[in-house]
Amino acid sequence: MTTDTEEPTLTVDELAARAGVTVRTVRFYSARGLLPPPVIGPRRVGHYSQEHLARLALIEELQHQGMTLAAIERHLTRLPPGLSAHDLAIHRAVVASWAPDAMEDVTRAELERRAGRALGDADLERLAAMGVIERTGDSVRLDPGLLKLGVELLDVPIADEAILAARTVLLEHSRAAAHELSVLLRDAVGERESVAAVKSLSAHMQPLVVQALLTAFQRSLKDELREWLKESES
Repeated sequence: MTTDTEEPTLTVDELAARAGVTVRTVRFYSARGLLPPPVIGPRRVGHYSQEHLARLALIEELQHQGMTLAAIERHLTRLPPGLSAHDLAIHRAVVASWAPDAMEDVTRAELERRAGRALGDADLERLAAMGVIERTGDSVRLDPGLLKLGVELLDVPIADEAILAARTVLLEHSRAAAHELSVLLRDAVGERESVAAVKSLSAHMQPLVVQALLTAFQRSLKDELREWLKESES
């Protein structure tokens, strides 16, 4: 669960506070095997990483989607091994995209608490440009499903224009994929099936589709980067 660039530094209390859950919840998820064990440091104190935090956020999102703990366990075991915190954040954002739009009105202090860092005016402008927040006077309208990924992108050393262009590309292709998949679902259940049957099939398909999209995207991106590096070296 650790990376080459960041060691686990969060105690269980800090992890719970950053994730907005209780320590008891963290220990419960760990006992169920939903969270990997922490790195044990001096004095037998467990230390957690950003990957633990991202996985905890994903578990909470899956529960928000109505999945049982047993279903979440199966979902997590199907994920590719060695996912980074960034990979898990992307996965959570894809999962959240299946939920109805649910913007929340929060104060700037609450936004910073959830982000786990102080946010300057330039940060807020960048988050707003990415569609993570909408600034409305003293409060902020927040898309919770995009917050973690948006905060990570604040530190990416590329221009805002490049991030926004990438967002446009992803939205266009994800909408096209969603349309094609919805057509397949409608054909699978047929016109005579009830709304309940459609919802049931959609609920079963969602985790499989999310996994397939994430895996396919990761492999395609690696192939593209590999080809780009070959061209740069030639």
